Amino acid sequence: MSRAFVFPGQGAQTIGMGRTLADSYPAARAVFDEVDAALGEKLSDLIWEGDAETLTLTQNAQPALMATSLAAMRALEAEGVAITDAAFVAGHSLGEYSALAAAGALSVTDAAKLLRIRGRAMQEAVPVGQGAMAALLGLDFDTARAVAEEAAQGEVCQAANDNDPAQVVVSGHKAAVERALDIAKAKGAKRAVLLPVSAPFHCALMAPAAEVMAEALAQVDFAAPSVPVVANVRAEGVQAAEELKQLLVEQVTGSVRWRESVTWMAGQGVTEIWEIGAGKALSGMIRRIDRSVACRNVGAPDDVTAAATALKG
Repeated sequence: MSRAFVFPGQGAQTIGMGRTLADSYPAARAVFDEVDAALGEKLSDLIWEGDAETLTLTQNAQPALMATSLAAMRALEAEGVAITDAAFVAGHSLGEYSALAAAGALSVTDAAKLLRIRGRAMQEAVPVGQGAMAALLGLDFDTARAVAEEAAQGEVCQAANDNDPAQVVVSGHKAAVERALDIAKAKGAKRAVLLPVSAPFHCALMAPAAEVMAEALAQVDFAAPSVPVVANVRAEGVQAAEELKQLLVEQVTGSVRWRESVTWMAGQGVTEIWEIGAGKALSGMIRRIDRSVACRNVGAPDDVTAAATALKG
């Protein structure tokens, strides 16, 4: 049986995530300690005891979700599960950094620092209130992309996340995204709703953030990951360190090709995908993409125990 490990993106964060892992596994707690040290602050206090609004800030949510994912992965490793038990790893948007760290392409310290820079750069790229994102439900990707193109009218409106066969997120100038809501409904969307995000991610408006990330990534040493990483913007496995670094720059303005990534992994023989970290959002998407792929979650100690039994069986 071929399997993949996948790591969630922004939106999965909750107060208290990862705490039971840290209490149960010293290796998991060490991840939170390493992230705290890398950032020079007790992000773990915010994650476990802070307020949701502060945790949801992009610059906090991104390293926090990575820390939680890596803590879950370290707990699995403590139970004898190796990253190489997966044929591929992948992550949704910021989750790609979690995947890279899990596969040894970069350190947890570097991932935390890069995600803090990424979060701030993405937030600062567009003044608050000028950008927006919206989920279009019930339209396929080609239709959603046509909606975005029609809504642009000289502004930016792009298909940002191709999440699953019936969920595409568009991103861009606020007025253009609001036009997309009406156009999508006219084209048969079941729902079209603005998302509670602080910036228009994964579109051309993020170009300033891409420049910041190019500079930041140039300062970091990458190794070849121990298993191929299915990159968001490529939707196929990549193992060359410098190529993966460049794809992280492209990812800031590029579409998250999640539906295609899952389809590609299934085409490579993957029959089982484990979502490592907070929430179950990716598992829901995967089930809608390919019902033949089994999905399991690892976010708490009981999940780790069950996963270790299944993965070593």
